[in-house]
Amino acid sequence: MRTVLKMRDELLELLKKDAYKKGEYTLSSGKKSEHYVNCKPVTLSGRGLTLASLLMLQEVKTSYVAGLTLGADPLVSGVSLVSALDSRLVNGLIVRKEAKGHGTQAWIEGPPQAEGAKITVLEDVVTSGKSAIKAVEKLREAGYTVNRVATIVDRQVGGEADINMCAAKLELFSLYSLEDLDV
Repeated sequence: MRTVLKMRDELLELLKKDAYKKGEYTLSSGKKSEHYVNCKPVTLSGRGLTLASLLMLQEVKTSYVAGLTLGADPLVSGVSLVSALDSRLVNGLIVRKEAKGHGTQAWIEGPPQAEGAKITVLEDVVTSGKSAIKAVEKLREAGYTVNRVATIVDRQVGGEADINMCAAKLELFSLYSLEDLDV
């Protein structure tokens, strides 16, 4: 347990240093915010990805993880990798933002899964939850079962993500909240 707490503390410090900024920002939704969170500088670093992946793996109760490209790409790969080192074997899927324009025109990349397979969607930052929900919708259309989204940071924007997740019949788990980063 102590090791998990140390990993959480170390990841939080990396997020505060490299992922969080305070100022005036326009979010992808068009809304203004004084907080900006971009986990990619952390999840694309060796130590940051290792910590995030180990902590996220503890919250994955399925044999598969997936996420919408680009924010989820490192996490899906990282969780799959650390699961194999732990002899647990969690496979990963990447959901495209648009169907592939050639070949199979696939929305989803990765090893084939059995229809109805249970999948946990991973996300780096959740604001409204729309990116995660888009991934969930594409996975459900492909015949998979998705009931949970796990994220590194929940921006906690007026409960918007909670409302959207509830409407999509999803449980939202986050390692940290915006409040944890804004000290």
